[in-house]
Amino acid sequence: MSQIPYQELSRSIKGKTALITGAASGMGRATAHLFAREGANVAVTDLRQGDVDTVVKEIKDAGFDNVKGWEMDVSDAAAIKRVIDNAAAHFGGLDILVNNAGFAKAADIGEESYEDSWGPSINVMLTSHQRAIRAALPYMRKNGWGRIVNIASTEGLGATPGNSPYVAAKHGVIGLTRGLAVDLGREGITVNSICPGPIITGITAGIPDEHKEIYAKRRVPLRRYGIPEEVANMTLSLVLPAASFLNGVHIPVDGGMSIKNA
Repeated sequence: MSQIPYQELSRSIKGKTALITGAASGMGRATAHLFAREGANVAVTDLRQGDVDTVVKEIKDAGFDNVKGWEMDVSDAAAIKRVIDNAAAHFGGLDILVNNAGFAKAADIGEESYEDSWGPSINVMLTSHQRAIRAALPYMRKNGWGRIVNIASTEGLGATPGNSPYVAAKHGVIGLTRGLAVDLGREGITVNSICPGPIITGITAGIPDEHKEIYAKRRVPLRRYGIPEEVANMTLSLVLPAASFLNGVHIPVDGGMSIKNA
C-alpha cells in the first residue's frame, strides 16, 4: 500500500492581518508584539487611543512598521464594526481575530450593585466577541480562510466565590467558541479559545506579591504565575495555517492548575 506523501504545512503568519482587542496591556499587548515580530499586519485596539498609541510606538521602535492602532470600546456595537472595517480597509483584509478585551470586578449576588457588574461583564467579555466575529466574517469569508481565538479563562472551567458575572461570561465564551466552530468550520474558519489561569496582568496587579506566591505554590504545579507572553505564544499556535484541523477547543494555559485535585 502506497503512503500518502508528506505535506508541508505553513507555520508562518507573515502577511496575514490580525486584529486584537484589549491590546494596550497584558496578554493583548504581548500578542500584538509577537504577531508583529512574526510578520503579520497588526491592528491594535483598546479603550483609549493614548494607550493604543503607546503600544504601536513600542512595536515600531522595535523595528516593525506593520502595525496601526485604533481606539475601540467593545461595549459599543457600532464602534466594533467601524474599527474592524477601517482596519480591513487599511491593511487590505482581515484574517485573524483575537477577542481578548476584558476586566474583572468582584460581585456578591446579594448586593444591589450586582447588576452593575453583571451587565458590563456579559457585554464586554461575551457579547462583544460575537459582534467582533460577525464584523470580521465578511473578510474571512472572502478569503475562504480565517482564525478566531477567544480569550476565556480557567473561570470558564470552574468558579471562584464572589465572581459569578465573570464566571458566567467566560463559560459563555467557551460555549460561543464551540457553537461557532461547528457553524464556521465548513468555510475554512476555525474558532478556538484559550483559558488563562493566574497570569501577571493589570487584572492581577492589585494582588500582593506574597499572596500571589502563596496561591501559586498551593494551586499551580509550576508554582508560579504565568506571564502574558506565555499566553501570546499559545494564541500564535492557534492561528498558524498549520493549525488547520484544530477547531472548537479550549486550551488551559495555567501551569497545570486546572488538573490539580488538591
